Amino acid sequence: MEIYFAGSIRGAEADKPLFKRFIEHLSGHGKVLTEHSFDFDYTQEIQLDDYGIYELDTGWLKDADALVAEVSSPSLGVGYEIGRVEAMGKPILCLYRRQGGRQLSAMIGVNRKLKIVEYDSEDEALKAMDDFINAISET
Repeated sequence: MEIYFAGSIRGAEADKPLFKRFIEHLSGHGKVLTEHSFDFDYTQEIQLDDYGIYELDTGWLKDADALVAEVSSPSLGVGYEIGRVEAMGKPILCLYRRQGGRQLSAMIGVNRKLKIVEYDSEDEALKAMDDFINAISET
């Protein structure tokens, strides 16, 4: 299985360690296509040519069997990736960390084509990923 993990790269630097743990966990289920995207300093990612990022990422979206997106921090890029994968008819899991003062985007929250899991702890998110991957693997 090939999995595309999406999370806010340019807007959620504090989440980088969490994203790495999510990717490590997802790697137990298959190849995480975007693993390298979260394996270096965000300043390096910003230095890459934007067109190159677009071409690489959209290619991976086509190759992926599923998308797992951490949507706690608003990100135009993650929203775009979710929309692209939804249009392809592929399964999508959106993980949203409950946090005071923030709400999940209505465009994500009411979309019945998405599997949305709100979580408080990392363990809850990891279990949601396992349940999602196991469910789509059975189909």
